[in-house]
Amino acid sequence: MPFDHNDHYHRLLLRKLPTHGRTALDVGCGTGRFARRLAARGYTVDAVDPSAKVIAEAERIGGGPRFRRTDAASAALPKAHYDVITCLASLHHMPFRTVTRFRDALAPGGTLLVLGCYAGHTWWDLAAVPANAVARAGVSAGERLRGSGPTVVPAPVRAPRMSLTAVRGEASRLLPGARVRQLLYWRYLLTYRVT
Repeated sequence: MPFDHNDHYHRLLLRKLPTHGRTALDVGCGTGRFARRLAARGYTVDAVDPSAKVIAEAERIGGGPRFRRTDAASAALPKAHYDVITCLASLHHMPFRTVTRFRDALAPGGTLLVLGCYAGHTWWDLAAVPANAVARAGVSAGERLRGSGPTVVPAPVRAPRMSLTAVRGEASRLLPGARVRQLLYWRYLLTYRVT
């Protein structure tokens, strides 16, 4: 069976969830696949996305989260409310400083988990291009064979502009104590906990 990047990253994030708490915000939820996984874990989930089309599809599928069309970079977020805030492949669609809004919305002991995308500029990033193309083709072929491909709903796509070095620098400045771990395929995992 081909490697499923999304499932792999979802499992990685699920392992990082705090052991306490029951409230979650999923930013850039798309059609809600990860938000539903949070709800299945017992979280009360607010799932937000600025795209009306993907929110309509998420609501059609259902599954527990409260879906809302909004831009997390400018919408009012409750202060010190969420035990966990997740942001999967969507932070590069908004100003990076938006992480301070997420930080302020975390309850004491809360965790921010960002699965982010960065602009690849190093030789290692360029070497990953063929491997990424082969892996994506394999996943797509497997989904077609199983008839289990994801629901395709057009959503805005923007290439990331920040390098991994810039992400690490801004995270250190805006979220003291945050950890940024480089992942495959121009991804990183930012983990921040409110102390």
